[in-house]
Amino acid sequence: MEERNTAVVLAAGRGSRMNSDIQKQYLLIKGRPVLYYSLAQFQQCLFIDEVVLVTGREEIDYCRKEIVQKYGFTKVQKIVAGGKERYHSVYEGLKAAGTCNYVYIHDGARPFLSREILERAHDGVRQYGACVAAMPVKDTIKISDAQGFADYTPPREQVWVVQTPQVFEYRLITEAYAELMEREEPAVTDDAMVLETVTGQKAKLVWGSYENIKITTPEDLKIAEIFLGET
Repeated sequence: MEERNTAVVLAAGRGSRMNSDIQKQYLLIKGRPVLYYSLAQFQQCLFIDEVVLVTGREEIDYCRKEIVQKYGFTKVQKIVAGGKERYHSVYEGLKAAGTCNYVYIHDGARPFLSREILERAHDGVRQYGACVAAMPVKDTIKISDAQGFADYTPPREQVWVVQTPQVFEYRLITEAYAELMEREEPAVTDDAMVLETVTGQKAKLVWGSYENIKITTPEDLKIAEIFLGET
């Protein structure tokens, strides 16, 4: 059977730390919305067959007209409403993805997804069944105790900053999410953690990029402008 790859792009977040009335994924960088940039990478990627965009129910028409149709993102076949928490939104995206071999879960607020990251993730998921883009930390990390004192220092070479995309065999991650939805565990913060919590399977860390930042605060927009100016 021919391999099929689907991307689930999350754009349902409210972005409370941005201090803006406009949701972060719709803020402009160099005249185009943050969300545009990752969708453009999936559109151009030869092995991505379909994109499912997950957004707020009130933003579905806006996304269809002002982003998908405006910029010609023909691979965006479905736009679905997300849920209360991130993991609810992911599950809605997974259900809409239908039949595929591998699913690429990506935060739409990470505009600097690249062809190289996608290719490394593609190789990783084929080999291991689950992988996440990540980068080794540059700084020493301290783990605090409950009172806010430095408790211990993990070996820096073992500490990575996790990014997206996080890529999985479709059946594997969908079954894990289905079980998670029955448990309702809000402490789960990323997709690899869902897999770890429900099945015990570990995800392989594949090289992302230090530029693959998530737009979270106003300072991030300034950094994004610099990155785009360099390219």
